[in-house]
Amino acid sequence: MDDEYSKFVRRMNPPRVVIDNDTCEDATVIQVDSVNKHGILLDVVQVLAEVDLIITKAYISSDGVWFMDVFNVIDQNGKKIRDQDIINYIQMRLESNASFVPSMRDSVGVMPSEEHTSIELSGTDRPGLLSEVCAVLADLRCNVVNAEIWTHNARAAAVVHVTDDSTGCAIKDPNHLATIKELLCNVLRGNSELKAAKMTLATPGVTNRDRRLHQLMFADRDYEKVERAELQRIEDKGSRPQVTALDCSQKDYTVVTMRSKDRPKLLFDIICTLTDMQYVVFHGMVNTGRMEAYQEFYIRHVDGLPISSEAERERVVQCLEAAIERRASEGLELQLCTDDRVGLLSDITRIFRENSLCIKRAEISTKGGKAVDTFYVTDVTGNTVDPKIIDSVRRQIGQNILQVKLNPSPPPKVPQGTTMGYLFGNLFKARSFQNFKLIRSYS
Repeated sequence: MDDEYSKFVRRMNPPRVVIDNDTCEDATVIQVDSVNKHGILLDVVQVLAEVDLIITKAYISSDGVWFMDVFNVIDQNGKKIRDQDIINYIQMRLESNASFVPSMRDSVGVMPSEEHTSIELSGTDRPGLLSEVCAVLADLRCNVVNAEIWTHNARAAAVVHVTDDSTGCAIKDPNHLATIKELLCNVLRGNSELKAAKMTLATPGVTNRDRRLHQLMFADRDYEKVERAELQRIEDKGSRPQVTALDCSQKDYTVVTMRSKDRPKLLFDIICTLTDMQYVVFHGMVNTGRMEAYQEFYIRHVDGLPISSEAERERVVQCLEAAIERRASEGLELQLCTDDRVGLLSDITRIFRENSLCIKRAEISTKGGKAVDTFYVTDVTGNTVDPKIIDSVRRQIGQNILQVKLNPSPPPKVPQGTTMGYLFGNLFKARSFQNFKLIRSYS
C-alpha cells in the first residue's frame, strides 16, 4: 500500500525542471523540484553527467517528502548551456513521471543485446593486463566497439562492448560465449590465487556503465588498503582527497566533507557510491574553485540512522576516497584517432606493453568507423614515463595517430583538514524549509 501511495503521489506531482541562463553570470542554473524518493539525487546527477556538463555549484535538500536541488553547470568549454537539444534532453529525462533512469538491477543479466555483447571484468591489476585481454578478444574474432577500464589500489575493472567480427552484431553462439568467458578468466587470474577474477556477460544499457564500474570496484573491495599501492603514493599524499565524517548530533545526521582536485563527474562518483552503500543525502552543497572542489553532505543510512560506529565511519571514508580516486587522471594522457579495425586495440596495447607502459585508465570508443581512444599511462613503477619512450611509441603507431595531451599544470596540494559547516554552518538555525530555499535562491 505504501508503494502504491508513493506512486500515486508522484503521478499527482510530476517533477518540475527550470533551466535558467539569465540569473547567473557565468553558469546555467538548473533547478529540480520533485517528490522525494531514494536514489533521486543520483538520477538527476547521472542525467547531467550523460551530457558531459560540469557542476560548479550545487545546493541539495531532500529532507521530508520533497526534493529541491539547484545546480550551476557549464559545458566542457566553460560556457553556459545554449544547445537547445541538450536543454530539451535534460527536461525530457528529468520531467518524466517514471523513474528518471532505468532502475538498478539486483544481479547482472546473461543475455547480449542485438547490437553488441557486454563483458564485465574485474581482478588484480598488473602491467600488460589490458594487452592480454585485448589479444584474447582479437584471437576470438571479437571487435571492441567501446570500453572503459579503471584501475585503483592494485585492482582493475572494465566494461567492454564487443561484436562478432563475422556478423557485426552481438555474439549469440553459447559455445563462443563460453570460450570467451573461460579464456578471459584465465587471463584475469594470472598467477595470483589471492583474489578470484570475475568475468560476466551482462545486459547492456540496464545500468549506467560508470555506475557498474563503481559497483565492480566496490565489490572487489578496492577501498581497502594495499601496501604496494600505498607505497607508490608516499610522495603524492598531499594531493590525495581529504574526507571526514563527523557527527551532527543536534539533527541526527552524519556530516561528510570532502576536499579534492576538481574534475568532471566528481559529484556523480560520490553520489553513486553513497547511494549504492545505502546512504541518503538530506542536505548538501558543492563548491568548486579553479582547481579544487569542496563538498559537504548531511547523510543518514536508509534506515534513518546516522553512522553509529567507528568501523562504519572508517569504511565510509575509505569508500569515498576510492570513489574520488578511481577516475582521477593518473599518468600521461594519450589520445588515439584512426580507422577502426578488428585487432586494432590489441596491437596498440601490445606496443604499450612492449615499451613498459602501464595503462591506468582507458576510454575506448568508435565513431563513424573511427577509433577514438584515450589512455592514461605511467611506467611500470607508477612514475612519469620517459619522453623518449613516448616518442618511440608514437613512431611505431604513427605520429598523427597517437597524440600526447599535456597537462596545463601539476595537481595542487589539497589543504589539510576540513571543518564542518563551511557553507551550512547556520543552515539548521533556520526553522523552516522555505528559509533553506531562499538561501539556495540567492547564493
